[in-house]
Amino acid sequence: MSITYLEAIREAQAKLLRDDERVFIYGEDVGGTFGGAFKATKGLAKEFPGRVLNTPISEDAMVGAAIGAALEGMRPIVEMQFADFSSTALNQILNNAGTHYWRTNVPVPITVRLPCGGTKGSGPFHSQSMESIYAHYPGLIVMTPATVEDAYTMLIEAVTIDDPVVYCEHKYLYYHLKADKLPTEGGLPTGRARIAREGRDLTIVAYSAMLHEGLAVADELAREGFETEVVDLRTVKPLDTETILASVARTGRLLCVGESFPWGGATAEVISRVTSEGFHLLDAAPQRVNAKDTPIPYHPNLWAAHRPNAKTIADKARTLLRE
Repeated sequence: MSITYLEAIREAQAKLLRDDERVFIYGEDVGGTFGGAFKATKGLAKEFPGRVLNTPISEDAMVGAAIGAALEGMRPIVEMQFADFSSTALNQILNNAGTHYWRTNVPVPITVRLPCGGTKGSGPFHSQSMESIYAHYPGLIVMTPATVEDAYTMLIEAVTIDDPVVYCEHKYLYYHLKADKLPTEGGLPTGRARIAREGRDLTIVAYSAMLHEGLAVADELAREGFETEVVDLRTVKPLDTETILASVARTGRLLCVGESFPWGGATAEVISRVTSEGFHLLDAAPQRVNAKDTPIPYHPNLWAAHRPNAKTIADKARTLLRE
């Protein structure tokens, strides 16, 4: 029996609620029979009465209340219906949660779950990838799990961390990604990247749903005689520069892939670090592939052209391999 990425998130929350009485879930419609906009909390309100709580439609208020609860010793998990809506809570997340420990020496252990990324027909208000915005600010950890196993273990770890965590779960992966079973022990520690595929000719650095596009490209290029190493960042803040540099040392070429907008994104940060700390390792100028620098379109065909995919990544990879 397989388990989906979404079910892994639900099971992680169930385990957290079961193991720690300080944990509660807070969000819009999470406590109803439906279980939130994507059913990530389905059945949990019944299993854990009084600990899966509906909120008003005010992201600013819900995060503010969660911060207060965290300061009083609780471990809240806040679910945003869509990552895009978290922009109305930026002051609470960035200025209050993110800076509180540095101002007072008192931690704010909240986890904010962001259903992120695009799906067909979702348009500009329900498709954004927000990880780079949150990674820009000190005091926050930004997780971007790309596998069922990481969706489970990283959420459990997020709630145990004393720092505020922004947990970016990709909506496209909810049902498209499956595993045979959940892990019985923890995964790699926070801030550690994973070599998803070994290679010698090119390094592709990716995260979240783009990891799977990168792996598809690696399969395609292997049929052409190229061995591509694929690095799954897992977290974009902190960033595992050591693993990235070690991979580039083996391949000499770097291609970074992200679904977010290109300006000031995580891919730009990866390239900046590699060129400043590992310029001597490069045999060609590093490249990146991001979504187009426009609002995200509604029409499925336009959306497909807007975001990176295996074809656009492979085209860029072939160009880089020829240099």
